[in-house]
Amino acid sequence: MNRLSAIMDRRSIRKFEPRPVEREKLEAVLRAAMQSPTGKDSRCWEFLVIEDEADRAALSGMSPFGQCAKNAPAVILTMCNMDRADPAVDVWVQDLAAASMTMLTQAELEGLGATWLGMYPFQERLDAIRAYFRLPENLIPFSAIALGYRLRPKPPEDRFDPAKIHWGKI
Repeated sequence: MNRLSAIMDRRSIRKFEPRPVEREKLEAVLRAAMQSPTGKDSRCWEFLVIEDEADRAALSGMSPFGQCAKNAPAVILTMCNMDRADPAVDVWVQDLAAASMTMLTQAELEGLGATWLGMYPFQERLDAIRAYFRLPENLIPFSAIALGYRLRPKPPEDRFDPAKIHWGKI
């Protein structure tokens, strides 16, 4: 599979086989995330890999849409280290969004299914994550990427809509 196929075929996967994800595949996903662009090359992202069953179950209850984290063999929490982010401009949100999307694409290339669980900007989710995982104040949770082997295939969906493209002027 090439990168374009990984982008076009990627779907949000919420049901996973119970088998663990190999460390090499998790590292490939993280390596790809760290290739993502950041404003002023801040590289302000940090990642917490969550494989413990109790921790995944706790995380799944921190978002109304997070139930899939409970059964995902691994969840990667993306966080912004505000000590490295530009204090003058909040481009870190874009930086972490780029890293999250890159992780989803690389997961597809690794033969994994994944879904993006938005945590930021919902304060109750951020507070729950910060308290449970004992995050220091300089780390702001952004997203949780639940990943593992798909329980069943989910066919690609063509979302191209030429009506949403404007050439030159609107």
